[in-house]
Amino acid sequence: MIEIDNLTKTYGDTQAVDAVTMTVETGSITVIVGTSGSGKTTLLRMINRLEEPTSGEVRINGKPTHAEKPHLLRRRIGYAIQGHGLFPHHTVARNIAAVPRLLGWKKPKIRARVDELLTLFSMDPAAFRDRYPAELSGGQQQRVGVARALASRPELLLMDEPFGALDPIIRARAQDDLRRIQQHLGSTIMLVTHDMEEAIRLGDKVAVMDGGKLVQYAAPAEIIAKPATDFVGDMVGDVDRPLRLLSLIPLSELIEDGPAEGEAMPADASLREALAACLWTGRTAVPVTREGVHVGRVTFEAIRNRAELHA
Repeated sequence: MIEIDNLTKTYGDTQAVDAVTMTVETGSITVIVGTSGSGKTTLLRMINRLEEPTSGEVRINGKPTHAEKPHLLRRRIGYAIQGHGLFPHHTVARNIAAVPRLLGWKKPKIRARVDELLTLFSMDPAAFRDRYPAELSGGQQQRVGVARALASRPELLLMDEPFGALDPIIRARAQDDLRRIQQHLGSTIMLVTHDMEEAIRLGDKVAVMDGGKLVQYAAPAEIIAKPATDFVGDMVGDVDRPLRLLSLIPLSELIEDGPAEGEAMPADASLREALAACLWTGRTAVPVTREGVHVGRVTFEAIRNRAELHA
């Protein structure tokens, strides 16, 4: 658990971060979102003491971060940034192994961890272990950067606009990769972005910053349905709000008995995906399966009614 208690950062007369308090649950993804200058990156950098707070405290599993030397603290907190920051003259394996080597891991343990992470990121260790960053695509470089941040099994992974330099298609796949790997490893992640769509897609909780203040901290569905301020509402976008909410609701919530024709969808697919299928094929319902077994249907009318609740 990460506890941020009344954290403040002042530069001269400027309050970059203003008395932020929030708790991040272990094994979750928390996304900090806001416009440029909102304080989101400064908040992130105070957690691993790349920036020292003016006042307030951060505790990781109950232990205050100020009670530990900064370089030792950072060895147990992963950090991934936009543009990946790989060492160009080191191989992929050596890049990923950077922190485990500092921690004195034995070579066989390091090699096993490198291969485990490359496999998790769908990069064949035999093919990628000995390559250099310049030999990789942008998406591959980003995956190696995240793998490096995860290599020492950190208590917390901090990510500052990690996908900002990627094109939209690669970015979506990188987000899916991150969510899949986070669920596999049970990692606790705090990620900064300026993109509300990314925040909603990735976050178990979303923290919205404005002018150095934390203006809302809630689950994505609440952020969409009940924005706390006009600023949050503007970031979500009034027109897209019902569709965004549908993307967070699984079909399992609206399953009913009855027939439906056409290709079935899994129960954990979103209502937004089912809506698109109905509109594309002209169907009035889609059949739903759970582990390959038919369990019912979801109708176009039920999806539309759910959307209208939040219009």
